[in-house]
Amino acid sequence: MRMKAGWRAMETADLDRVMAIAEVVHPDYPEDRAVFAERLALYPEGCAMAEVHGAEAAGSCIGYVVTHPGRLGVPPPLDSPLGALPEAPDCLYLHDVALLPEARGLGLGVAALERMNALAARQGFRWLALTSTPGARAFWDAQGFLPHDGGDGLAAKLASYGGGMTYMTRPVEG
Repeated sequence: MRMKAGWRAMETADLDRVMAIAEVVHPDYPEDRAVFAERLALYPEGCAMAEVHGAEAAGSCIGYVVTHPGRLGVPPPLDSPLGALPEAPDCLYLHDVALLPEARGLGLGVAALERMNALAARQGFRWLALTSTPGARAFWDAQGFLPHDGGDGLAAKLASYGGGMTYMTRPVEG
């Protein structure tokens, strides 16, 4: 029987699970718990948990997504607090989406993107933006994201993530 899962709002009590998932999914891109706590405090509507539905593992968290308003071409450096949401944001920035191996193939990545797009449309943003890891690049390409050339300043910010990172954007649909 195929596992069923869906997204729900993230709560402060989920931060330990977020950290555990991040350690499995993003061991090469570590971030402090305070970074996730700050994003949740600043923009709770942009943070969600993927949770298993059904009798056997109901309530098990198998992924998370963290988004916040941003400025096109200006991603935050890895493992850095924002301090505050930017003034005059022009995009919804996907800070992180992480799905445990057992969550893959359940459609949660596409569902997270749909959730992100709907939120961006409600908030009046015209763009979605993200920094893709090399391993996730094919997924984001398939979802219509394109590399964004932001010059030397963007390249310097991406350097904090390590090699092979790509800043990508896509217009908000709807």
